[in-house]
Amino acid sequence: MNSSLKVTPYPYQQEGIEQGLKWKRFFLADEPGLGKTLQSIGIIHAARAWPCLVICPSSLKINWQREVEKFTDTRALVLGDAVRTTWPYLLQMKMFQYIIVNYESLRKYFVWDIKGGKSFRLKDVVFCPQIRLFRSVIIDESHRVKDASTQQAKFAKGLTAGKEYIILLSGTPVVNRPADLVAQLSIMDRLKDFGGRNQFLLDYTGVEREASNLDELSQRLYDTCLIRREKQKVLTQLPAKTRVDLYVDIANREEYDTAAEDLAQYLREYRQCSEPEIRRKMRMEALVKFMALRGISARGKVAQAVDFIRTVTDSGQPLVVFCSLHDIVDELKTAFPHAVTVTGRDSAVMKQAAVDAFQQGKSKLIICSIKAAGVGLTLTAASRVAFIEFPWTYADCQQCEDRCHRIGQKDNVTCYYLIGRGTIDSRLYRIIYDKRAIANQVMAANDDIPTVEAYFDELVNEFLT
Repeated sequence: MNSSLKVTPYPYQQEGIEQGLKWKRFFLADEPGLGKTLQSIGIIHAARAWPCLVICPSSLKINWQREVEKFTDTRALVLGDAVRTTWPYLLQMKMFQYIIVNYESLRKYFVWDIKGGKSFRLKDVVFCPQIRLFRSVIIDESHRVKDASTQQAKFAKGLTAGKEYIILLSGTPVVNRPADLVAQLSIMDRLKDFGGRNQFLLDYTGVEREASNLDELSQRLYDTCLIRREKQKVLTQLPAKTRVDLYVDIANREEYDTAAEDLAQYLREYRQCSEPEIRRKMRMEALVKFMALRGISARGKVAQAVDFIRTVTDSGQPLVVFCSLHDIVDELKTAFPHAVTVTGRDSAVMKQAAVDAFQQGKSKLIICSIKAAGVGLTLTAASRVAFIEFPWTYADCQQCEDRCHRIGQKDNVTCYYLIGRGTIDSRLYRIIYDKRAIANQVMAANDDIPTVEAYFDELVNEFLT
């Protein structure tokens, strides 16, 4: 069926391709590292459902182009200014079978006009007529469109309308709560299978729309539109993954304690406030303060982090380091000038060059931004991952870890979390691993802090305890 692929899929991947051909509109939600890209390309290739539009994070555009041309005899075009007006002609001439675009550029290439204001609805969007050329759409890291109110979610919904094949890829489609699925189900025209938006929320969300009836939801997803396999079940030869908590002293204790007391006082005032609108505004301000406090803790760990990194790299072992703040990246780069980086300041070409250098053994250290490198990339040259800063959700932690713990890894993967002693780190870490239960039960990065009130209240309770 897919014999024209240049590689032979694993048996579970072949099963995924065959199931996808039957369903046509579905989640491909295998755990990170199991080859979702190959399976989605295999489905489109077997169905000859070209042209195909691939929507993905900016850092993965070159990777998608490489994978298409690695696995098949077709060609992929990454949209850029040079082909802004000519890409439809190139498709019609069958010079390319795949068009690859990042989320942030959907409006630039496919929207002619928006008649409404900032709060426009989908019906207010005038798409260019050439989008009718696409027979299929692949949306990589689809949890990025879990919020139906965002521009990107609306554009994705419009671009997928009427398409024969719609494949949403995400190792973590449920980031925090079942409501994360609503927009994604709508985009692939599957929400009606659950009775529509209101019925879905009524059946599967409780107080603060957190979670209810998760076992039933999981079964219905698997029966209708969800393909998900776990590594331990389909790749028994894949080595284990271990997490190690490394508590370190921070160098800026006085600065941290001052900021922590300021935040604690603010939170006590928040708890005493009873006016809903004022509480909402205070909550948003408190989230900013939480992020600032996490940053202070991270800066205080840099010296300890440098020592840890040097210990690992001096032993000849490659290492992947994750952080968020640019000034931390800069300090690490100063300490390790031969390291390569994947950050939001690097172009797609620079990111891919860094990954290639690391994978080929030309550099033993790659310093990664959680947002820029937390998804899609393969960094199996290393079996050690270190977090100086760590994400706000378990889903994002797992995504980062699985840059190494994926197909091609030959060794046990160890993930080190550098936790500032007596800081917000340990509290945040507990919440991250408590929240994973919801996503795990349903499913069997960005690095944005969750803004739902329930998550905030947990954070407050942990911080003030």
